[in-house]
Amino acid sequence: MTYTHTVTVPLSWSDAVERTREALAGQGFGILSEINVRATFEAKLGAEAADALGDYVILGACNPALASRALAAEPDLGALLPCNVVVRRGKDAEVTTIQAIDPQTMVQLSGSPEVQDVANDADARLRAALAALEAQRAV
Repeated sequence: MTYTHTVTVPLSWSDAVERTREALAGQGFGILSEINVRATFEAKLGAEAADALGDYVILGACNPALASRALAAEPDLGALLPCNVVVRRGKDAEVTTIQAIDPQTMVQLSGSPEVQDVANDADARLRAALAALEAQRAV
């Protein structure tokens, strides 16, 4: 089962993180949280674990209008929000991978028509953000 949308771009990790933020903002998403998994691994598990993982950040993206609609339809969906977007790059990788949760996952858990509408909108916006990142490949 695929539960993410994924693109791989020939950008440095820091450029990919910055451009991901910009692409998400262009689709009305703000970043509510940021988890630097590499830093957490280094602090809790040591440098070897962090190096094995590589650069890895989880951005908690939220479009307030969509979140409001989803929570009005089904308050329990808060457990699935915000939409996670991962930017990761392995230690020896020459490309950076960007992944966004597939909002249709919410529909599979809910079945509500209102949630389906929100998931369709969120899905279109997240796909557009990823497409914008892919379009920057040559830049």
